[in-house]
Amino acid sequence: MSTMSPLLKALPDEGRERLMALSRERDFTAGTRIFEEDHRAKKFWIIRTGAVDLDLHVPGQRAVVVESLGPGALLGWSWLFAPHTWHLGAQAATPVRAVEFDAAQVLALCEEDPVFGQALTRCIAEVIAHRLQSARHGLLDRTTSATAPSRDPAR
Repeated sequence: MSTMSPLLKALPDEGRERLMALSRERDFTAGTRIFEEDHRAKKFWIIRTGAVDLDLHVPGQRAVVVESLGPGALLGWSWLFAPHTWHLGAQAATPVRAVEFDAAQVLALCEEDPVFGQALTRCIAEVIAHRLQSARHGLLDRTTSATAPSRDPAR
């Protein structure tokens, strides 16, 4: 990869090479649904180029975009944790080129090499923590702007 993903940078060299040996190139056209909330998580991706919107289904409304991911970002972590279903949906906002991984193959590699498995799990946990913090800040920003008193210039 020309620009290395933070996830790949954090892995030991040998583990990174073994992981990349399981990868394949994948392209998504703009507007393609990559995965749906509550469906089985069987793959994950590292975005090379383009942008992907993560969204949340809101009953009676259009899906709400909760975050946009760009080059270098990990797309999909639900495959790593039971019940292995997507917590959000994802759609290509622009044409996307990504590196795709089959979750079953990567989980087998983690079982075979526990040091690699621990390093990968730690890296993905950091991604999850960052995304939760971003979501928290986004919700706080929306809540504060919605409850802030309006300033009436006539007063």
